[in-house]
Amino acid sequence: MSPAAVSSHHASIRRSLLAWYRKSRRDLPWRRTRDPYAIWVSEAMLQQTRVSVVIPYYERFLRDFPDLPALVGASEERVLARWAGLGYYRRARHLRAAAALAVERHGGSLPHDHDAFAALPGVGRYTMGAVYSIAFGRRLPVVDGNVERVLSRLFALAGDREAFWSLAASLVPARHPGDFNQALMELGATICAPRSPSCEACPLAARCRAKALGRVGEFPVVSSRPPTRRLRVAAALLESRRGLLMERVAIGPNQGMLDPPWAASEASLRRRLTRAGFALADWREIGSVRHGIMNKMFDVAVYGARVKADGAVASAGAVASAGAAGSAGAAGLAGEWLSRRRLRDAPLTARARKALALESRLD
Repeated sequence: MSPAAVSSHHASIRRSLLAWYRKSRRDLPWRRTRDPYAIWVSEAMLQQTRVSVVIPYYERFLRDFPDLPALVGASEERVLARWAGLGYYRRARHLRAAAALAVERHGGSLPHDHDAFAALPGVGRYTMGAVYSIAFGRRLPVVDGNVERVLSRLFALAGDREAFWSLAASLVPARHPGDFNQALMELGATICAPRSPSCEACPLAARCRAKALGRVGEFPVVSSRPPTRRLRVAAALLESRRGLLMERVAIGPNQGMLDPPWAASEASLRRRLTRAGFALADWREIGSVRHGIMNKMFDVAVYGARVKADGAVASAGAVASAGAAGSAGAAGLAGEWLSRRRLRDAPLTARARKALALESRLD
């Protein structure tokens, strides 16, 4: 197409998409505000997470941390506890770290310069484009999985991610860029679905190249994914008069969260616990849970046992008093005794929450 024809085509796409969005968009809590901080929180939560899952977390998070100073003033453990269940906990740690820098360098608000925002921890070009187009009306593109799918079908394009970013940048309008970016994401989330798209309801169907070619199902071209690995592991719910034992995760995506002691098998789990000095009573399997992370699916056999309130002490002292919650540590096991009340507000991993659903079987 000639430059004039391309310009006209793009303008037609903008008009149709914006008209559809203003009529059909979902009423979501982060669409009722122009507060940059609230929009930033929503975009951090929405990455790789479904909207229906995010809504209650978003509302609770803003109730507890309504602005940047409130977030900075909260402990990392409290922030992680409010994030628990959303997964990808690095997002929460980055959000808090970036908020601290924003308070320190920019007077307690997001910097007006989006390049300064991009320099904060955990802020990539998607987050920058989403927050600054929606909150500040900047002409910046966004590309996520939904946008990539829409553009791939609309233009019958099988390019790499950079090609989609270039195309999105050429489409985003100077006026209402935030609405346009949200409209692209909304179309991918509700109409232009990965499987069985609702082409008859699509406002861009008449302009969709893949539809005209009868090849909607061929776009986007998806690279093959590694097969899912199934792994069986064992976890323990150890009960004493001070509560249940949880370990602090030291490394990996769940760093800083709390998890039951676990190992690759029941035998290795029992060895680990006895070497840490615990005398296990009434050991038995109380159930199993399934938990997926990336391309791994864990089948977790959950075991329960009771231990003496003071523990059977190993050479370093397996269990020692530490205020309201004791600490446990020796031979590769370091954790805390948590009461039922503390467990409600603790930063538990998703695996821990699933295992704790079996707690009633300990009785």
